[in-house]
Amino acid sequence: MNPLLVLGIETSCDETAASVVGAEGVRSDVVHSQEVHARYGGVVPELASRAHVEKVGAVVRAALDAAGVSRPDAVAATAGPGLIGAVLVGLSFAKGLASAWNVPFVGVNHLEGHLLSPLLERPGPQWPFLALVVSGGHTTLYLARDLGAYEVLGETRDDAAGEAFDKVARLLGLGYPGGPVVDRLARGGDPNAVDFPRPLPGDLDFSFAGLKTAVRTYLHRGGTAAPPDVCASFQAAVVDCLLDRVARAAERTGVRDFRHRPGSAVAGTARGVDLSGGRAFVAASADGLQIYDISNPALPVLVEAGFTLGDAHDVDVLGPFAYVADFPGTLSLVNLGF
Repeated sequence: MNPLLVLGIETSCDETAASVVGAEGVRSDVVHSQEVHARYGGVVPELASRAHVEKVGAVVRAALDAAGVSRPDAVAATAGPGLIGAVLVGLSFAKGLASAWNVPFVGVNHLEGHLLSPLLERPGPQWPFLALVVSGGHTTLYLARDLGAYEVLGETRDDAAGEAFDKVARLLGLGYPGGPVVDRLARGGDPNAVDFPRPLPGDLDFSFAGLKTAVRTYLHRGGTAAPPDVCASFQAAVVDCLLDRVARAAERTGVRDFRHRPGSAVAGTARGVDLSGGRAFVAASADGLQIYDISNPALPVLVEAGFTLGDAHDVDVLGPFAYVADFPGTLSLVNLGF
């Protein structure tokens, strides 16, 4: 019996994406990012929908060709949440394909897709695990007990982290989408140049509107830090907030496995923690350390599981629980104090 092959289609916002996934992992992953929104400083829903209509066929064909597949065994598509018009483009296209091919169709909650994306890796996480979804307009910390059994431990009360990145980019005149530009500038900046606040709205929730306002106030009052330093300091504050909630959630729940699904708007490095390029973050377990690349599973995994932990560089982020893992080309700090 041949392994099941599934075609997945995503059109919930401003990217048209298609992928073919099999039992062995991701066979292809094709993404078209819309540039039409740049002149407006944000995503225009009607323009996004029209762009999806123009590109979805070509993107799906490219994904199938790259995977060497002419007819998958099933078709899945984002059914929400997202921009309703944009979602309907991919959803309708996927249903049409499934009907024409006479194969099953599955509608997918795209936040659940983010949450479960580490399961594409081998080895994947063991239930239960903590999952932090930081993508576009979403910043939510989940306890994933089992497939379909998720508990929201904390979420943003105002701006999501990605929205704050784009708003700070606008304050600095960096254009749209601004998150990747903030990330790029931050790599050359000093994260300690400006002492931005670390908002604590209560319990395990997040709040980034006040942090964005702090950046605006600093700039309007004539702050003298260079843009890379402002970006690095802002980014450090965001990452500190994310790590704080994860550490406290792990202590509260006793769960020692953590997966982070980075979004492109929240990428960068702060205090040695590697979130750059939308790459993998962290997986801590009692018998070692694993690092997963879950931003694009079609790419090679950055680090194979089971490499040796190190304590070089004397880096400390969250008390005595910080350990440094060295591997070619980057430095990643992981909190193992769960």
